[in-house]
Amino acid sequence: MGVFVFLPLVLPLTALPIAHLAEQHLHPRVSTRLLTLLAAVLGLCSTLCLALLMVVGTAQLPGNPLPDGWSDPEVRAAVPYAEVVGAAAIPLLAAALAVCGATLRRHHRIRARAHRALDVLPAGADPAVLPDDAPYAYAVPGTPARPGRPAGPGRIAVSRGMLRSLDADERRALFAHERAHLACRHHRYLLAVRLAGCVNPLLLPLRSAVAFATERWADEEAAREVGDRRLTARAVGKAALIARPAPLPGLTHFASPEPGPVPRRVAALLGPVPSARHWPPALTPAGMAALMAAAGTAASALSALNAAVALFLVLKAATPL
Repeated sequence: MGVFVFLPLVLPLTALPIAHLAEQHLHPRVSTRLLTLLAAVLGLCSTLCLALLMVVGTAQLPGNPLPDGWSDPEVRAAVPYAEVVGAAAIPLLAAALAVCGATLRRHHRIRARAHRALDVLPAGADPAVLPDDAPYAYAVPGTPARPGRPAGPGRIAVSRGMLRSLDADERRALFAHERAHLACRHHRYLLAVRLAGCVNPLLLPLRSAVAFATERWADEEAAREVGDRRLTARAVGKAALIARPAPLPGLTHFASPEPGPVPRRVAALLGPVPSARHWPPALTPAGMAALMAAAGTAASALSALNAAVALFLVLKAATPL
């Protein structure tokens, strides 16, 4: 194993440049998919290496349930400073898994609350208009199929206050934006990068980048559907000025009252349609950043695989038959 077991813990740093440059140089659909893939692979590799270090560290603890051979000098030699890093990996992995579990519970709890709030409205109503004068709108993902219950469709929830604040054309842009969130399943990308950030804090910038990219993706889909980029930009800007925090903050909203991302979204909609290329030119800052992220992700996967195979072989040799 050697130092290879530590590389996946720091190689997420290679993805940070493309997380900052993708917004200006890639189509938001490509940015969302690329950054989510990078975050998922890097997060899995980090978790695997923490688990390998935990095995080595646990083998050194008195009274552990692992075979005695796993604490032999040959096993300790497989990882530099096995006692220190192994003991540190135990609480780190436990904390990462606990945060992931809490994130998943919160995600499902928010979705359940959203569906309960919509259950009191007519089942076929789309969008579902909530009797609330506070202006907000969000997309509620569908429910998966379960024994005895079919899958439930995704729905758009919009408050009465938001509908009053927008004219007919702006409402068309709003509904097109929220339908894009549902059709493109943006909640899955957001959950994946959120979990990746839980297991390795170095991946948190990718979570923010994907959150912005999904909003831009929905903006572009809405602009294409209504056929007017300026109208969509006006709807986004107007909704942001009047919006209030929605009662379910974990869902994708048409326009958040936070000041940062909205001006960038409006500026992008007032500009030309972004290029649909799947990879930026190699001899550009974005191209080099993408290559560096791809190389770092590949190195992380190879390092994690090498460490897992090496530890398996060492433990197998140290374990008596």
